[in-house]
Amino acid sequence: MAQMQRKRNNSSNRSSIASSRSNASPHGNDGLRNVIHDASIHVTKIPEELYEAELYRLQGELVKLQKWVKATGARVVIIFEGRDAAGKGGTIKRVTEYLSPRVARVVALPTPTEREKTQWYFQRYVQHLPAAGEIVLFDRSWYNRAVVEKVMGFATPKQVQEFMRQCPIFEQMLVEDGIYLRKYWFSVSDGVQLKRFQRRLDDPLRQWKLSPMDLESITRWEDYSRAKDDMMVHTDTAASPWYHVLSDSKKQARLNMIAHLLDSIPYEEVDDANTPKIVLPARPAPKGYIRPAVAVSQYVPDHTADVVTAQAERAAKRNARKGVKKKPKKGVTAKQAAKAGRKSGSRDGED
Repeated sequence: MAQMQRKRNNSSNRSSIASSRSNASPHGNDGLRNVIHDASIHVTKIPEELYEAELYRLQGELVKLQKWVKATGARVVIIFEGRDAAGKGGTIKRVTEYLSPRVARVVALPTPTEREKTQWYFQRYVQHLPAAGEIVLFDRSWYNRAVVEKVMGFATPKQVQEFMRQCPIFEQMLVEDGIYLRKYWFSVSDGVQLKRFQRRLDDPLRQWKLSPMDLESITRWEDYSRAKDDMMVHTDTAASPWYHVLSDSKKQARLNMIAHLLDSIPYEEVDDANTPKIVLPARPAPKGYIRPAVAVSQYVPDHTADVVTAQAERAAKRNARKGVKKKPKKGVTAKQAAKAGRKSGSRDGED
């Protein structure tokens, strides 16, 4: 009876998308609907200012983690898996925003080539594993076989079965060799996923994110859920457990994932006592160098000045139509500054 009541509640909460998925399973939402009433599972709304402050603090800790990884020669592998539009890419961007690309790199492999299809399945991923002092973030990983390839029929049942048997052994080898392996599954509800797909469809700058696989995931929601549940049964091990990230709120998902990652790795702040202090050298006195005239070099056009001038002209026209006389600003106007900039050209050391 309780399960039937939960079904009715979930159905009423998702009435706005019932037409696209009228026969939703009670095990949707990546297996979370059956515990949706658990008080520990909820969307936490966080004020923008507080979110930015906490994200910046966590990113500072990520920089400390990077220094520790580089100093100790540690190796870190972070796997990002989950539904399409679950927020994996945005979280990866926040993780790597202030990290060196020489230390932390993102691996997002395309469809395997014909040659790679004949290799041992894990082979194409092994070459991207970190060396000493490196962090590798997999934007989707070898788990493609357990979910996407299985659902879409790109892998045979035998290949999927072999993966389920070999994957725990493969990951056990990585862990035993000293790699810090962290696996995160970003869980988004079907309603939120559909809204994000719609925003991508309406935004020309994001339409590229909508792939045929994304569209298939809408109609195969339950197939993906079952594949994911089966994957968890075989690969959620003591040596390399899965960590679920509730991602109906992207901000909440980012903070929770980064905080957990930092808590799960025993990094320490590296003592800079033996590191030479960075001191900017004094600029030497001029030795007679004369910079060539601006006209000699081919500079990119000053698009910024054109945009500022056009905006000022539009504003002047609007004010003229309203009969408003705008008081002249003190100092140099934007048009004058743009004109002066064209004459003087770019200067060394200026952005």
